[in-house]
Amino acid sequence: MKAFITVIGHDTVGVVAKVAGLCTELNINIEDVTQSILQGMFAMIMLVDLSNCNVDHDQLHKRTDALAAEMGMQINVTRQEVFDAMHTI
Repeated sequence: MKAFITVIGHDTVGVVAKVAGLCTELNINIEDVTQSILQGMFAMIMLVDLSNCNVDHDQLHKRTDALAAEMGMQINVTRQEVFDAMHTI
């Protein structure tokens, strides 16, 4: 299952490393990533594969919420099917 992880907040050292570290810990494969700094704000989108993730959906969101709180940022995980459904007529 594919998903998008988005990260938004004030730019700080180690954001990519911390999010990638959580993905490694949860056995989530990062397939693509883009990031930008926009007037001091950090924005990143990762396309990930959750097929081998070692926690369930609720635990994944708890872990990303905890990391977001620790970093003072916003982290969202959205399954690709949600985007696909939005464009289906």
